[in-house]
Amino acid sequence: MRILFIRHGHPNYEKNCLTELGHLHAAAAALRLQDEGISEIYSSPFGRAVETAEHTAKLLGLDVKILDFMHEIIWGEPGKEPYKTGHPWTIAEEMVKNGDDLLRPDWRENTPLRDNLLIEHCAWLDAQLDQWLATVGYTREGNCYRVGKGTDRTIAIFSHGGSSTSAIAHMMNLTIPFVTYVLQPDYTSVMELTLSDEEGTLTYPRFGLLHDAKHIRHLQVDTVFGN
Repeated sequence: MRILFIRHGHPNYEKNCLTELGHLHAAAAALRLQDEGISEIYSSPFGRAVETAEHTAKLLGLDVKILDFMHEIIWGEPGKEPYKTGHPWTIAEEMVKNGDDLLRPDWRENTPLRDNLLIEHCAWLDAQLDQWLATVGYTREGNCYRVGKGTDRTIAIFSHGGSSTSAIAHMMNLTIPFVTYVLQPDYTSVMELTLSDEEGTLTYPRFGLLHDAKHIRHLQVDTVFGN
C-alpha cells in the first residue's frame, strides 16, 4: 500500500476554509495527483482540508471520506487556551539550538514538551490511527504491522502539517520533536509512506516521497508553518 499524506492549501484559519490562493494550490495538487492511482480519498474534518481534498476527488470521480482523528493536533500549556502557548515546532527548533537530542526515547518526560497538551493528543491520535490502519489491512504488532488482505492500493489523506507528521512519527516509531522539526510540509505538499502488500508478513513503513510541492512553486508566497 501507498499512503499519501497531503497538507491543505493556503488557509483562512479564522474561517477554517481555503483562500483563493489555497484553491489554486488545491487545483494544482489535484493535477499532480491524478496519475498516482489513488483509489480512496480521506480527509480531516476541518474545512480547509476537506476543500483541498474535494479538488482531487472531483478530478478522479471519488468521494471524500472523513477521518475525524486527522484534524489538526492540539498543543499548548495545560490550563491555557490551546494553540496560544507551547508551539511544538518552535520548541523543537529551540531544542536543536540547545544541542538537545531530538531522538531521545524519553522525550515525553525530559524535554520542554513534557507538560504540553500535544503529548495526550498524539497518544489519542496514535490509537485512532492504528484502529483505522487495521481496517485497511495493517494490524499493529509491536513496532511493525501485520499485512492483511487487499492492501495493493494507493490511499490519499488530506490533513494538516501537525496531524500528518504525528501520524508518520507513530507509524515509523520516531519522536515527535524529531519529526516536527524535519517534516514541515508546505501547502499541498505530498509525502508518501509505502508498506508491503505481502499478506501475512510483518512490514515497516518506508518513505517513498517527502515534501513534494513542486506543483505550487509558481504560486508560492512566503509563509510561516502553521496548522
